Amino acid sequence: MASKPIESGAGPRASGEQWVAKRERGSATLLRMMMFVSFYLGRPLARCILFFIAAYFFAFAPTARHWSRDYLRRVLGREPSARDRFRQVFAFASTILDRFYLVKERYGLFDVSIEGGDLMQGLIDSGKGAIILGSHLGSFEMMSAIGRRQPGLQVAIAMYEHNANQVARLFGAGNPGRAPQIIPLGHISAMLQIRDCLEQGKVVGILADRTVAEAPAQLVNFLGCPALFPSGPMRVAAALRRPAVFVTGLYRGANRYHVAFRLLADFSEPTPAGRELAVHAAIERYAALLEEYCRSDPYNWFNFYDFWHGAPGAAAA
Repeated sequence: MASKPIESGAGPRASGEQWVAKRERGSATLLRMMMFVSFYLGRPLARCILFFIAAYFFAFAPTARHWSRDYLRRVLGREPSARDRFRQVFAFASTILDRFYLVKERYGLFDVSIEGGDLMQGLIDSGKGAIILGSHLGSFEMMSAIGRRQPGLQVAIAMYEHNANQVARLFGAGNPGRAPQIIPLGHISAMLQIRDCLEQGKVVGILADRTVAEAPAQLVNFLGCPALFPSGPMRVAAALRRPAVFVTGLYRGANRYHVAFRLLADFSEPTPAGRELAVHAAIERYAALLEEYCRSDPYNWFNFYDFWHGAPGAAAA
């Protein structure tokens, strides 16, 4: 999979700022609705109401609907039907609803299969910590919930500040003593906090599929077209000499989830080809795994914006 690092310019910056400028309007709206529904109704009845909430979002979010169609066209290899597009929105709404049951530690509601559990157990037993790189594919919260159930595993989550406050409020609705540590990115102290967490043997989770402003990015072929992936999260793992692990929590209907852990790179080991090449290779592997799971579970993609916009060479491709 060919890729190359790029310098941030007008195109990449415009692409990266789309989702930040919108501040996840649809996600925040659904979050407020789901908070009310989940707190006052049981999950079976809440899922009935969820259909109408998803229909509202589907009808009144034309921009998200447009980019949903663009993504589905790429991953399905055909023109998506209205059913395909609504199925994606309903999966999105379902994972948001389930967040509240997870923070309330209602784990018995869910049937969860785990892939790569031995990998994570080995990292926990080492006591050296690791960087786990998630995405807006499936439920990152399901992965965090698995971590909170695992004896000896402590989880910290690094995210941009405008999302950090929202997530902190979400976990505040559950057991504060079991909530993961939130590390706001965008501050000089973030790297030091991540380092301290790793030295305490914690696993630090970062969503690594969205570029932001002037942050460094790497151009990788993704679903048949060049796309920008941030290189910062992988560089953090390399600089701190920790393993980098791909993770996704795929929603598979009803109460079923599949959580997958896959090793991207072990930066704690020497890299004969050099750290820079190892970082580039790990980003390529991250994009390849993301594409693999997009194709296996296409309705789990929750990036409702122009993911490929602004990537140099995209128009030619």
